Amino acid sequence: MPDTAARRRSRRDLTERLWLTAGALVVAGVLAPLGGLTYYAARGSGDLWPHLYRSVLPTAVETTAILLLGVGLLISVIGVGLAWLIAMYRFPGRATLEWALLLPLSIPTYIVAYAYLDVLHPVGPVQSTLRALFGITDPRGLPFPEIRSLPGAIALLGFVLYPYVYLPVRALFMMQSPVLLEVARTLGRSRPAVFWRVALPLARPAVAVGASLALMEALNDIGASSFLGVKTLTVAIYSTWVTRSSIEGASQIALVMLLMVLVLVGVERLGRRRQRFVARGGRGRPVTPRRLTGLRAVIACTLASLPVLIGFAVPASYLLVHALERLASHGLPPALGRWIANTMLAAGGATLIAILVGLFMAYMARLVRRKAAPALLRLSGIGYAIPGTVLAAGMLMPFATLDNWIADSIRWLTDARVGLVLSQSGIVLITGYVIRFLGVSSGGIEAGLTKISPSLDMAARSLGAPPARIAWAIHLPLLRPAVAAAGLLVFVDCMKELSITLLLRPLNFETLSTTVYGEAARGTYEDGSIAALTIVLVGLLPVVLLARSSFGDQQSRPSKATAQLAAT
Repeated sequence: MPDTAARRRSRRDLTERLWLTAGALVVAGVLAPLGGLTYYAARGSGDLWPHLYRSVLPTAVETTAILLLGVGLLISVIGVGLAWLIAMYRFPGRATLEWALLLPLSIPTYIVAYAYLDVLHPVGPVQSTLRALFGITDPRGLPFPEIRSLPGAIALLGFVLYPYVYLPVRALFMMQSPVLLEVARTLGRSRPAVFWRVALPLARPAVAVGASLALMEALNDIGASSFLGVKTLTVAIYSTWVTRSSIEGASQIALVMLLMVLVLVGVERLGRRRQRFVARGGRGRPVTPRRLTGLRAVIACTLASLPVLIGFAVPASYLLVHALERLASHGLPPALGRWIANTMLAAGGATLIAILVGLFMAYMARLVRRKAAPALLRLSGIGYAIPGTVLAAGMLMPFATLDNWIADSIRWLTDARVGLVLSQSGIVLITGYVIRFLGVSSGGIEAGLTKISPSLDMAARSLGAPPARIAWAIHLPLLRPAVAAAGLLVFVDCMKELSITLLLRPLNFETLSTTVYGEAARGTYEDGSIAALTIVLVGLLPVVLLARSSFGDQQSRPSKATAQLAAT
């Protein structure tokens, strides 16, 4: 018996070491782009670096910092204000607006900028209507705010990204104990004072989490900033790489951008340091919203409707109208099938790999009883915090080295010239997607695994079932909703991703996102409207899923909303 127990412990230790080794290899693959980025930056960009240091970096850093500060303030005001309004008040249309406020998440920022560039153009519908009302004939005779500006970019990004703050803060407001608010009221505090002195301080951790996610999306943006003429660090990396053909200079700028990411992560951790004190408020009776009537109800409904109108309804309506005009005049674009096929191929392949790797990493964290396992799981999702342009710049060196080695080996063996196999086959692009969104996959699957009681595993083991049998017969059937949700989120994120696609795609490989970017760059908005509308329609799927899981059941709303945010 002692020998048998010792052999079992030895086999278990060996199995755990194998799991950890494989997990460490996954993490090494995820971190490899950072090594490539450091390598290229250390090589130096020669005479280009003094120019970048004097002329490009100061402007790009200042512009990016102002953009992040402006977007952060705007999404915090909109998100917190809407969360308080929806959680604490009842008014006509509240039930619809509660989930409709998530709709801007379905539209990528570059498509919103693409739409508003034409909507607010001097000869566009808004300014043309205003000139007709005031009798102005000169297209430039109407004083109107310029959308192609830094304030314009802040406004557009703010009205698209505010749901990142709205969702967790609303969940927190609904979980907090109404006793705290009632006690403050009995002490003579007004309703505004209760919000500022009680509710808002408790909501700071949720604001920090949502704002950090939104700001990472803003930092990753390349399409909207490029369309609106805002020279951020992301645009500087792209122009240095593509226009100046200097991967070294792009890597040096990317390292500066990575420092901004670390600052954002640090601020988010700082904001969550006291989160444990606010997680107990959901116990007891729920908050009873106050009913609004008359003018107050109209004002509340109008304020809650404006973000949906600006962030979703206007750009979606614009795309629909122009798509129908394009269909009526010229029919479907001849290359639409190819764009969709390329998008499905790249996004579908990346989703399949991300789900498989995510399953492996989540199971490793569940089965291996060592502290290194959860640490490896967290590190495997770090790609989500790395902007796409930074990730693409770092991937070039490892894959270029591997590509050249494969080409040289094939040439040595067969005397055939095959070129860059990995780059031209799209493998590099798919790998970039997997590294970027692996955290979405593993996080969603891990959240599903935590809902499966360990007692089921112990009961199956007591009946002699091996781990593989337990996973196949028990875990996978129970994990289907979590796997499906994670796969949907990864697929849509890959389909909308622009930075990685622009920089890592094979030659003459057009997807829906690159088509929209190209048509907008050429000013042919109607030709790109169908591709943009296709992205929006597919992007609605995870928003519907998120709305159903967050608002489908009154009793479980806060916990489900928080779990969804944690998974994404």
